[in-house]
Amino acid sequence: MGWVIGRNAMGRPGDGPGLMDVEAGTEFEAVFVGPAGRAVRQQWAGAAVTVPFEELDPVSSFPVVPGRRWGPGLWWSATTGRHVLAGSHAMRVQLMVLDRDPRVVGMAGRPVRVLWRDGRGRERSWVPQLFARYADGTGMLADCPSHAEAGGERALRAAAVLAEACAQVGFVYRRLERLDELVEANVKWLAGYRHPRNRGRAGLLEDVVEVFSQPRPLVEGVAAVGDPLEVLPAAFHALWAHLLVAPLDVALHERVLVHAVREDAEGARVRGEAR
Repeated sequence: MGWVIGRNAMGRPGDGPGLMDVEAGTEFEAVFVGPAGRAVRQQWAGAAVTVPFEELDPVSSFPVVPGRRWGPGLWWSATTGRHVLAGSHAMRVQLMVLDRDPRVVGMAGRPVRVLWRDGRGRERSWVPQLFARYADGTGMLADCPSHAEAGGERALRAAAVLAEACAQVGFVYRRLERLDELVEANVKWLAGYRHPRNRGRAGLLEDVVEVFSQPRPLVEGVAAVGDPLEVLPAAFHALWAHLLVAPLDVALHERVLVHAVREDAEGARVRGEAR
């Protein structure tokens, strides 16, 4: 590989190999929990191709910090029908975003530890907070910082190393940025209607989508279908599932303009949402 990240373990420039430097020629490795519940260690390049990280249990637990208002918990994924471990509020929000992304087919919390040798030959490792699998078979390792500087220098150096490891196997690594407050509030609201039970009775969801074939205020379309108490959950579920679209950078009030997903000339869906 032949590259290093040029600060040492204490963060002072120019003083030699650092905590997250990479030894020239090093090979990345992966540690994960195998089918028997035991840790398995193998070359990263092979594991990335053969191991379904999105189906694995966490390789390590999230810390519980006394005094914090939010600790580790579980997110029920509409994409997989299973729970995903979430280590923080910031991670839970990012799981919502991924759960709503039609490109994502699976996700897991902390399923793999990536290892490498630093510039002094010492073994180093990092456990990304989440893994997402895309429909094309590629994947994303990601961390979910609560703010841009979260984790300090060590996290930023690890991010550069993980980006290189992912690039080698056709994956990507991201430090996922927090959403705008209003967008986050809207995503949280729609997430409350992600369960398929909100489709309602047979044919209701199809009627809701049809009534918004042309843009119209939410309240008008819902009233045209029937009782709002019955129809609104189906409308919000359709917004969650990208069957309907509305701008997410404005409040989802009763007069917000909603329309059904359209297809462009090549048959691709056009959502027109603000993110």
